Amino acid sequence: MVNTETALKEATTSIDGALGAALVDYTTGMALGTIGGGKDLDLTVAAAGNTDVVRAKLRAMEMLGLKEEIEDILITLGTQYHLIRLLKGRGSNGLFMYLALDKGRANLAMARHQMKRIEAELEV
Repeated sequence: MVNTETALKEATTSIDGALGAALVDYTTGMALGTIGGGKDLDLTVAAAGNTDVVRAKLRAMEMLGLKEEIEDILITLGTQYHLIRLLKGRGSNGLFMYLALDKGRANLAMARHQMKRIEAELEV
């Protein structure tokens, strides 16, 4: 099992094209940890903004009567992928991992696979 800092470091070093990562509590919108980012990618702002995305999707699913769980949410921009993975492990209810990727260098399928592996090892 790994802690938040180790998991985020693993995400940014093992996933090709990673620009930054965050572990976020979507009940509060607070980032519990961040790594990477920069002047063009403020991960604290991204954490809060993506909290709204997760909440909106959960509301929509509830209104539709869908009895499914969100695995991940993908936002595709011109030069980036933003991947939001809701965590399902013990003690991680209400949390998601956020990963920003350079679209030109990232392999989206591998990034999703790596995030799932990191999630399985994460202990919050």
